[in-house]
Amino acid sequence: MVTEAALRGYLLEEVLAWLLRSSGYELVSEKEEKGLPPEHRVLERGRHGLTVRGRGARHQADALGQFRYVPPFSLPVRLFVEAKFTESRVQLATVRNGHGVVHDINENMVTTLQGPGPSRPRPRYHYSYAIFSTAGFSRNAQEYALAHQISLVDLSMPDFAGLRELVRSVAGQVHGALAALPAGEAPRPYHVRRRLRRLLLALVGEHLEHDRDADAPLPESVAWPLDRMADVLRRRSTLGLVLAFPSAPFVLGLASEDLYAFVDYARAHPTHDVNLGRVQNGNHSVWRVRPAADPGAYAMTFSLPKQIESWIRGQEEAVNERARSVKRRLLSTMTVCWLDGDHVLTFQLRYAPVQLHQ
Repeated sequence: MVTEAALRGYLLEEVLAWLLRSSGYELVSEKEEKGLPPEHRVLERGRHGLTVRGRGARHQADALGQFRYVPPFSLPVRLFVEAKFTESRVQLATVRNGHGVVHDINENMVTTLQGPGPSRPRPRYHYSYAIFSTAGFSRNAQEYALAHQISLVDLSMPDFAGLRELVRSVAGQVHGALAALPAGEAPRPYHVRRRLRRLLLALVGEHLEHDRDADAPLPESVAWPLDRMADVLRRRSTLGLVLAFPSAPFVLGLASEDLYAFVDYARAHPTHDVNLGRVQNGNHSVWRVRPAADPGAYAMTFSLPKQIESWIRGQEEAVNERARSVKRRLLSTMTVCWLDGDHVLTFQLRYAPVQLHQ
C-alpha cells in the first residue's frame, strides 16, 4: 500500500498544479496528442501517470503545466512540477535528476512527423523544471540549481504553514482510510490523485475528460477528506501562491494572506513601483513586497535562495548595503502573470528605493 509520506507528495503536487493556474499555467495531458500514431507521440499515459519522451528515455511527469502565453522569440513553455513533502532538505541528487530529465527532453528535437506523403511540422516546446520543497534545499542543491536554471521554491516559510498542514492532515486521513479497507479493495494512488484533480478543476469551471478506468468511484472514507481539501482551497485565499520572475536566474514563490488584494491592485496598476523590506521571521529571512504608492493595499512575502542570504549576512557591518545591492541587481523588476478567465494578465513590479528625507 502507498505510504503516508508518498501520499503527502502526491497531494502536494496536485494542489500546486492547481495553484499554478493563477500564474498562467494549464495542465497538460496525453490527450493533447490524441490521434497521432504511437511512434509520433511525445506524451503517453504510463503505468504511474503521464510520461514525456526525451531523446534517450521516457520520464514521468505527475504534474506538467503549459504556460498559456508564448514569450516572443521563444518556444511555448512547459513546466515539470516536482513536490517534495519531507522533513529534511532536498539534496543535490534530486536537483541533478531534474536537470537530467529536462535536458533529455529538450534534446528530443524531432521537428516533423514522417508518414505517407510530405512530412508535416510538429509543435516543439521548451521544458523547464521546478522543485517545491516543504523543508527547503541544501546549499549544494541551490548552487547547482542556479547554475542550471532549475527553479527551487521554498515552502518552509511560515507563510505556507496553512498549506503544509492542510496537505499533511488530509494525507493522514486518506492513508488511514486506505489501510482500513479489505486487502485488494484499496484504490491506487492514481485514482486518488485524479479524484482530487477533478475536484480542483471543478472549482474553476473546468472538467477532466472522462476515463472509465480511472474514474471509478472511491470509497466514501477515502473520498471525503479529498472533498474537504477542495472545499478549504475554495474558501481560503490565504493559501494563495503565485510565481514571480525577477531579473535573476531563479523564480520566487510569492505568498499572501489576501492574494486577491494584490490582484485587484495590480489590475488597476499593471506596472507599479514597490518597496522591498527584509525581516527576520523565526529562522527565516523573509522579504516583503508592498506598493510604494499605497503600502496598505497589499503585502506579499518571499524568500531568496540561501546562498544569497548567506552572502548578505556574511559581514555584519555590511548587511544593509548588501541587501540594497540585491534589490538593485536581482530584484529591480519582478514579472507576475495572472490568469483572468481565459486571458493571462502580466504585471510588472519595479523596485523603488525608499527616499530618506533630510
